[in-house]
Amino acid sequence: MRHREQTDATIQQRADSVRRLSSAPVSGEDHALHGLDFASQDCLGLSTHPEIVAAAADTLRRFGVRSVCAGAETGDTGLAVTLERRIADFLQMEEALLCATGRAAAQAVIRGLVRPADHVVIDAAIRGGLREDAEAGTNNIQPFRHLDAEHCRERLRAIRARDPENGILVVTESLSPLDSGTPDLAALRALCDEYGATLLVDVSQDLGCLGEDGRGHLGLQDMLGRADLVIGTFTKSFASNGGFVAARTRAVTACLRVGEAAQALSPIQLAVILKAFTVIDAAEGCQRRARLMRNVLNLRTALRERGLSVCGEPCTSVCVEIGFGERARRFAGHLSDFGLLFDLGTLEETGRLRLHVTAGQSDAEIVRAASCVAAALDRARAELSPPSRRPRLRAAA
Repeated sequence: MRHREQTDATIQQRADSVRRLSSAPVSGEDHALHGLDFASQDCLGLSTHPEIVAAAADTLRRFGVRSVCAGAETGDTGLAVTLERRIADFLQMEEALLCATGRAAAQAVIRGLVRPADHVVIDAAIRGGLREDAEAGTNNIQPFRHLDAEHCRERLRAIRARDPENGILVVTESLSPLDSGTPDLAALRALCDEYGATLLVDVSQDLGCLGEDGRGHLGLQDMLGRADLVIGTFTKSFASNGGFVAARTRAVTACLRVGEAAQALSPIQLAVILKAFTVIDAAEGCQRRARLMRNVLNLRTALRERGLSVCGEPCTSVCVEIGFGERARRFAGHLSDFGLLFDLGTLEETGRLRLHVTAGQSDAEIVRAASCVAAALDRARAELSPPSRRPRLRAAA
């Protein structure tokens, strides 16, 4: 069940335990804002949660500050084992493996499982580390149209027609950062079963922060425990760096552990992530996600009321159509002048602005952000519009 796009003005303002982002007073005729933060990805506000801060401080006193390279160097392997078990249970997978970053998790899977003769069928919108690692693992890369399961079927059918033996890894994201779109995971699962492929889902964008129980689109689409491999990062919702691989079979994680020793997380990171899981999996986590989604829906509504085009599913990143080239450059400059902090990561490539919403933003900040985006785009359009020409007056004969 996906979120309906509607506002709910009856919900009370933020609870005191949720940190508000500060913004400077309004000044000047154009009411420019300074430091209005829509670039932060601490979407649930857990980085300042008192219990998480206390867990980090207590672990610091017990183990000190450590820079570690392998699991045995953490000083307490029990923390790592406990966290791996927590991840596996949270996703209804058999076992999980910790990695230093989300990128390291992708590398562990590609390097550990994909042979040069194997095939990778990947959503065309996936960029960055996952795409690069797949290209480094094999030359047999077949992108399929973004979120298009039928095109994925065509790719799989063609591969199996000429190669019935070698492995196929189908790679998708549960939530795309480019357009906030989400694939039909059940359809991809069925295709993998039909053509003997392995399904890998990257849950970096929605794990912990979407769905009533925080399981993201794996939970919303009833796909918990049904992907063969799940990778992700803790940076968006769990107040720490780090990444993981979760697998349906223990043999996979055993293979990854033998093939290349996983880089460990520090004791402080382990303690923070474990405490974040406790908050996310409790009633408080549900309340924070509800406040987050309320802000998301209200921002999408406020942007549309100002004539802007909003893309994708309601999620923590609200994508707005801006345009390319000079318009995008001018728009970004004006938005900075208004003091709105935003994510430029996809503007040049997709022509879309990403605004990262958090549970701690106020109703006033939501409205101001929408007003800033609309005003900046209006200015950019006006500057690029051709000047109007007045008709010339002819002199009387």
